[in-house]
Amino acid sequence: MHAVVVGGGIGGLGAAAGLHRVGWQVTVLEQAPDFGDVGAGISLWPNALRCLDELGVDLGDPLAAQRDGGFRDRRGHRITRWDSAAFERLHGRPLGAIHRRDLITALKNAVPADSLRTGAKVTEVREDGLVRFDGGEINADLVIAADGIRSGVRRTLFPRHPEPVYAGSAAFRGIARRPGTELSTSFDRGVEVGVLPLTGDDVYWWISYLTEPGRNPGRPDFGAWHDPIPALLDATPPEALLHHDLYHLGTPLPAYTRGRIALLGDAAHAMPPFLGQGGCQALEDAVVLANAMSTKDVAKGLRAYDDERRPRSQKVARESVRMGKLGPQLTNPVATTLRTAALKMLPAKATVRMGAGITGWRPPRLPRSAPPRTP
Repeated sequence: MHAVVVGGGIGGLGAAAGLHRVGWQVTVLEQAPDFGDVGAGISLWPNALRCLDELGVDLGDPLAAQRDGGFRDRRGHRITRWDSAAFERLHGRPLGAIHRRDLITALKNAVPADSLRTGAKVTEVREDGLVRFDGGEINADLVIAADGIRSGVRRTLFPRHPEPVYAGSAAFRGIARRPGTELSTSFDRGVEVGVLPLTGDDVYWWISYLTEPGRNPGRPDFGAWHDPIPALLDATPPEALLHHDLYHLGTPLPAYTRGRIALLGDAAHAMPPFLGQGGCQALEDAVVLANAMSTKDVAKGLRAYDDERRPRSQKVARESVRMGKLGPQLTNPVATTLRTAALKMLPAKATVRMGAGITGWRPPRLPRSAPPRTP
């Protein structure tokens, strides 16, 4: 059985790793000249870490387990404390963080090298499994469309479905080196600043802020915010500073499958980043799809994948939109004061339970099939 994966990001490579693990032949078609992922760092919640375990992906040393931190206001006054030990006891896994490039490398290493093709722009995908691309065509038993938020395959399958919509905020992101920095999330009206330590004294930071789409102010000015935010921005090279408008799939899809095609990751359920679950949900997709296809019954497997993934991922997407409105997109001064007061009343142990229904998800166990032997 041969699967073609359109797109070589986190979701596409995760799907390829899972399908290979259950005995499928896989071809990954990535139109870029190299495998990579736009972005600086990524948070990996326990649901994602369990998925990576099931996919056989070894993250090794690049993964940084997050320690104590918490929510602060722009002046650095602590709003509530985050207890990492309590979090790990509850979930069985820490909150992890990693360079996106290291995650992509680890996922690539779980897929046979001869299954990976770069510079392969897909020009046609049909519901019967035919995939045409620059350099050839493949008649596949299964096609996984992991081609991102602006998915061309999704547009082909659902031509009347609304395009992604602006989430109301834009984001700066970067990586700087600063030893001893702790995990934190800081709020002001319409703004969130996140600080996520990586390994080797690197720190991933991001800023989301309310703005009109298409406006890039150049370099963010947060000199009046608390330490270490100004220092992290100053230590980020200008060429490494990323800025993006935030979009999401505002209208949920009626199905994640058509014919022999499965939509996965942002192509299926692009969400704003306010829960840090975009990549995590793509990895959940990958494990569920691999498990559903382990019997090699494509039609039955696609029904099972859609039945399981669509309700959960669309619920997470709705929750991400809601959290944005209650958090970094909240501007009413009375509402922000009430939010801060409510958070201050939460004990640290209660804080780690927030979102447990999302991060506590456990993937199905994947059958271990030996890869097909070559003659």
